[in-house]
Amino acid sequence: MTRGAAGDPDHGLELLWRDAEREPRPGLSLGRIVRAAVELADAEGLEGLSMRKVADRLGFTTMSLYRHVPGRDQLVELMRDEVLGEALVPAPDAGSDAGSDAGSDAGSDAGSDAGSDAGSDAGPDAGSDASVGWRGRLEEAARRAWELRMRHPWLAEVRGSRHLPGPNAVAHYDHMLGALTGTALRPSEVVAVVGLLGRFVDAEALLLSETRREERRSGVSEQEWWGARDSLYQRLDRFPALSRLWETGGWDDPEDSFTFGLRRLLDGVEVLIRERDESRDERCPECGAPLETAPSGRPRVYCSRACQQRAYRKRRSAD
Repeated sequence: MTRGAAGDPDHGLELLWRDAEREPRPGLSLGRIVRAAVELADAEGLEGLSMRKVADRLGFTTMSLYRHVPGRDQLVELMRDEVLGEALVPAPDAGSDAGSDAGSDAGSDAGSDAGSDAGSDAGPDAGSDASVGWRGRLEEAARRAWELRMRHPWLAEVRGSRHLPGPNAVAHYDHMLGALTGTALRPSEVVAVVGLLGRFVDAEALLLSETRREERRSGVSEQEWWGARDSLYQRLDRFPALSRLWETGGWDDPEDSFTFGLRRLLDGVEVLIRERDESRDERCPECGAPLETAPSGRPRVYCSRACQQRAYRKRRSAD
């Protein structure tokens, strides 16, 4: 493997979807490199990650790493998929009856199971959360995603729209989509909800990551830094809304931003699903247009022949 492959997305995809079981056990391997890089990023953040530091951690030369991974960007992709695997819930036959997996990037990224039926009654969650409903599954998935980013804050720093997904990332995303299977949401709305949830988790986690980075850099905790800003607080009494909230205890017992935001987001999705439930038999599943009664009196599935054909072509291309 040469460093010339560093800019080749297809080569990166091959690395992500490699058969890890075939990696040689003794000596240096891609799996060992990825695990060492995760440990380094956990300790120092992504800004502290370099091929040289990973090589030093393993006791090898930097060039020896390039025989396994073409560059730092590909290594970060591998690290991301590695840690996403921590959030996947084993299937019931593996002895687990846990809830959902973490979800965004997602979506995203946005938890999931590896099967294409993730989130349905036939998937790994069958029986364990069937009675919980879509909201319970999504909330559990989001909390798993949050806990994962608490352990690996650098995960939220992996930004951009062209990150190739590995098997764990796809399973992660698939489960989130599956959690909404069977609801009245249109397909495009299912995708939008999962994307929104993944971006929310990442935004909260990014703030946590930035806070920890500043604390490492300065050696001063967030609470200590803001507690020493008396010169700022003395200037705030001219702002009436802020002063009133301060005086009435608005900052004395702050809401947990993740829990508050997650619940409000799911509240909004619940309202949308309720609206769709009320009109799910009256709108075209392809375009959302109102359905008119057919001349024969039989209920229509699509509003037009064109929508029916588009839906058929989508199913064919998916197969």
